[in-house]
Amino acid sequence: MLRVGIIGCGDISNLNVLGYLYSQDTELVAVCDTDLKRAGDKLERWGLRTLKIYQDYKEMIDHEDLDIVEILTPHHLHYPMAKYCAKSGVRGISVQKPLAHTITDCDKMIQVCKEENVKLKLFENFRFYPPFLRAKELLKEGIIGEPLNFRIITIDPRGPSMFVDLSSLGWRRRFEFCGGGPWIYDDGIHKFSMALWLMDQESVEKVYAWIDYFSVVADIPSHIFWKYPTKDPKDPPKYGSMEFTKAPNVYYPNNYYTCDEFIEISGTKGMMWLNQCTGGGNFLSKTPQFPPIVVYVNGEVKKFGEDLPRDWRYSFINSTEHFIKVIKKGGNPIYTGEQGKNLCIFAKLPYISNQNNRVAYWEEVTSENEIDQSCNVKAPQNLDVKGFTSYNRNVRKDLKKGINQGLVNTDFKYDYDK
Repeated sequence: MLRVGIIGCGDISNLNVLGYLYSQDTELVAVCDTDLKRAGDKLERWGLRTLKIYQDYKEMIDHEDLDIVEILTPHHLHYPMAKYCAKSGVRGISVQKPLAHTITDCDKMIQVCKEENVKLKLFENFRFYPPFLRAKELLKEGIIGEPLNFRIITIDPRGPSMFVDLSSLGWRRRFEFCGGGPWIYDDGIHKFSMALWLMDQESVEKVYAWIDYFSVVADIPSHIFWKYPTKDPKDPPKYGSMEFTKAPNVYYPNNYYTCDEFIEISGTKGMMWLNQCTGGGNFLSKTPQFPPIVVYVNGEVKKFGEDLPRDWRYSFINSTEHFIKVIKKGGNPIYTGEQGKNLCIFAKLPYISNQNNRVAYWEEVTSENEIDQSCNVKAPQNLDVKGFTSYNRNVRKDLKKGINQGLVNTDFKYDYDK
């Protein structure tokens, strides 16, 4: 039986813990959080009220003889925590995405885990979302031929959605802690992961981005474009794009965060659309217009994955089950530390492009260039709050209309089993 400890009991821990609660091969023996009440509330929710709680993660590591540790803390803490776990004999370390707030910390984390023979995993759950797994199978079968263009849209609607601790939003808006902004760098790691995995790529060649900080505290709306590397000059070029869009008056119930994703992939023989991820399972999923996977090829439209679970939590459970298997039987986690670092590089390029008003190249983002500050991501300066104030005034006005129309339902819950 593998002994598991969790460092950090914020909102996301409710999802990360599920794979261990359902596992016959692991036992959650302790949690750590600087806020004892928050940790206690989580254990009550998980039905584990007698579990040991620590305020100091080093004390938990020293006393509990753990096989696996989940690190669910602000990004700038990932490396020092992973280093201590690795040096203390923990066999498997799972780090919540992104791997670290800097490429320098990514490199140091990878190195120390290599030296201590530790399995280092970046926890990125979109890779394990059931409809996306099915889509990947279809792409490998060549259903749309050679994929040539990838597009993903993230929408930020009103909700209703799960409760989010405001303290978790605060540090994500500070570039020195997060490594970038809350959308492109923190949330965007999921989307950059899909842009590489579904297109069967390990990196991109170059990126151009436009980011509007009109909301002052968030890097949204934004548009990001990139070119994949060409292995053979005779091969057709491949491109990708990403959009983050605010829609604060759109009624969009979600059991999780107030966002959802839509993907389009075009190939040499057809096209594929993937409808929803984070919000999968809500009312949109139940309509005939938004099946999980739609493919157009040879003049026909086909649907796939309607029998698959579309609750986002299964992506967390599947990811954890895979890591448990790796620790028990060997192999490599999804994602490895090196792959996690690549996602961090990808996610930093839009900021470098935007702040310098130019195309940014993959090879620019290195530990060495962070030291001389030539590739450092910088927080926006001298932002004008007037536009955001006017925007919020209109949002509140429109929201009142929506409430009067009955479009807000804070009690929304959908069937977890479908």
